[in-house]
Amino acid sequence: MNEQRSLTGAILKAKCPKCRKGNLFPVSVFSFRKLSQINQYCPNCGVELVPEPDFYYGAMYISYALSVALFINVMIVLNYVFDDPDLMVYIVSVVFFNIALLPIMLRYSKVLYLYGMGKISYEPNLK
Repeated sequence: MNEQRSLTGAILKAKCPKCRKGNLFPVSVFSFRKLSQINQYCPNCGVELVPEPDFYYGAMYISYALSVALFINVMIVLNYVFDDPDLMVYIVSVVFFNIALLPIMLRYSKVLYLYGMGKISYEPNLK
């Protein structure tokens, strides 16, 4: 029996868009070795995950949007919780959270870009 895999679950787990089983990245998000390197081919179904050279340069726009969203959220939380703190608190907080979340933002910008622009369709009956 073939089981359907959800799109949201596949994106959150960084799985192949075609089979939704194979990992997109060769190492864990907590490993700083080969942090943003993506597998050339899916280890499960063999689909090419790098459609053309420099394909993932477009993911920089998504990474930028994630960074801006993080910046805005940090600013809102600081204003709400600390009632307008000093400028240095804003700067240190934004820099800290951007560095702390950099691995996640780098990876998910590539995942979202591949799912949005990769033109790879899900095939639930794929073995």
